[in-house]
Amino acid sequence: MPDDEAVATVNIEDRTDRWRFRCPNGHTTWEPTNHHFWCRTCARMDSTDGVFDQLRDVRDDRLIARERVNLHDRVGPYDKDLDRRGEV
Repeated sequence: MPDDEAVATVNIEDRTDRWRFRCPNGHTTWEPTNHHFWCRTCARMDSTDGVFDQLRDVRDDRLIARERVNLHDRVGPYDKDLDRRGEV
């Protein structure tokens, strides 16, 4: 069950953050998309399409909803409402 109070800042290019924050099935091969996440490993399995809307914080064993996750990369904050060119 997601922790509605939890807010996480994740550097999507940091290896440590990738090991700490995983898809709900425990994989580190996830990527952010506009309003959800996608996991390459899950997508390769027959039972799922790889789309999900929560990250698992394995340190605290909690699920965090996409809207409660602040993503960053080498450019800065990764705004889920804009693509990387800054267009809506």
